[in-house]
Formats: sequence, C-alpha cells, structure tokens
Amino acid sequence: MIGVGKRLAVAVVLVSLAFGASADSGANPFAVAVDAYEAGNYPLAARKFREAAEQGHANAQYNLGIMYDGGQGVPQSYAESIKWYRLAAEQGFASAQFNMGVMYDNGLGVPQNYAEAVKWYRLAAEQGRSDAQLNLGYMYSEGQGVPQNGVIGYVWASLAAAQGNEMARENRDISVKQLTPEQLAR
Repeated sequence: MIGVGKRLAVAVVLVSLAFGASADSGANPFAVAVDAYEAGNYPLAARKFREAAEQGHANAQYNLGIMYDGGQGVPQSYAESIKWYRLAAEQGFASAQFNMGVMYDNGLGVPQNYAEAVKWYRLAAEQGRSDAQLNLGYMYSEGQGVPQNGVIGYVWASLAAAQGNEMARENRDISVKQLTPEQLAR
C-alpha cells in the first residue's frame, strides 16, 4: 500500500467561489471576505469571514479555519483552525469534515487520534469527497483507528479512484494485489 504520508495536506484553496460569492459584494460579509481574499487583503478577509462565521455561515467558518491553519491575515493557530473547522463540520460541511480528519490524523491542534480522524473522514467520504475516501481507505488498509480490513480499504480507494483521484487509483491497484479472489468476489 502506498502510504499517503501525512495523508493529503490540509486543503489550502478556498472553495468559496463554488458557492457563488458575487463580484458585487455589497454589505454581505462573506462576499466582502471572498473579494478581499482574492485581492490579497488577508486581514480584511479574515475579519469579514469571522463576521459571517459568527453568524453561523458554515463556509465562512471553514474559510476562517483555513486562514488560521495557514496564518493568512491572522496568527497561525491550529487550535483556532480546529475551532472553526468543527463549527462548519458539525453543520455538515464536507471540506471542514475532511480537514478535521486531517487534523486528528496528524495531531495538529489536537492530540493525534486515528479513531476520531476516521469519524471525520467517513462523514466527508459519505458526501463524496474523494480525498476523504482515499484517506478512509488508507485507514482501513492500515488498521488505523479501525480494525484492519483490506476489502473495505479497497472499496473506499475504488470510490475515490472512480472520481479521478490518481493517488487512490495507485492505492487501489496495489491493494487489489493483496486481496484473495474470494475477497474480491464479495
């Protein structure tokens, strides 16, 4: 099985634009934050993401977590990034759930806890996040946080590979060689 090292790095690219922030920002703090981020004004982006995040906006909570994670416009703080990721993740925001998995998997801002990483990866994987599917498959293949199960690891890697995730394809192709024909027939 090809190890994914520290698994996939925490996503640093904002997914904000996929959620339709408009060029005409008006008074919408989330839209102002997106515009400020794109312009490289990270302190303003962080302030406006915080404003929206404090109003319960999951995407803003996630993006504020990203900013704390990377120290963009705010002091770098894994503890603060966890706080904001968790708020978004608890609202079902898949990218935040994935990042929670990465943080627990690698012990960033929290004690390393593979079972907790699996919990968060699973939530994101069930929403179709291929990187979460890849990492969840790896956790099963290696028995980290779950009982080792190469078949389940293969299934998750296959789901991620079907979405075009190249690393998942590589892991799937290696893990299939470790399974018996009976295991594959299930």
